[in-house]
Amino acid sequence: MPIGRRRPDHTPQPGHGAGISIGGNNVAPLQNVVGQNISHVHQAAQADGTTDVDSVRALLVAFREDLDRNAAGLQHAEALRAMVGTTDGSLAAPAEGATTLRGIAQALPALVLGTAVQQSGEALAHAISGLLN
Repeated sequence: MPIGRRRPDHTPQPGHGAGISIGGNNVAPLQNVVGQNISHVHQAAQADGTTDVDSVRALLVAFREDLDRNAAGLQHAEALRAMVGTTDGSLAAPAEGATTLRGIAQALPALVLGTAVQQSGEALAHAISGLLN
């Protein structure tokens, strides 16, 4: 007869721990976020997969404000400001500026990666891509 401690079959319960749990699916406009120390969380989604010019303009304004607030700590602040200006001008006629907007949507995530403006920059890039689809 073996002597010792029996290990109980213990499965962790969802929602407990130090990590972040994001519920819902990735295509829905809303998700639930549960965790510790969550701040500066921005989320943008369109349920139908398309974006209109007004939504992109709103994200552009938010990104510009975020950029102004954090410019001192950004390595590519001038390039990002130039992209904001180019994007703003291209939104006046998105069909004619599609190539320019597509280039900005592709370049922007790499320029904001690991910075204080990453979330707003990625949201803007995603919205521009949605506008072009």
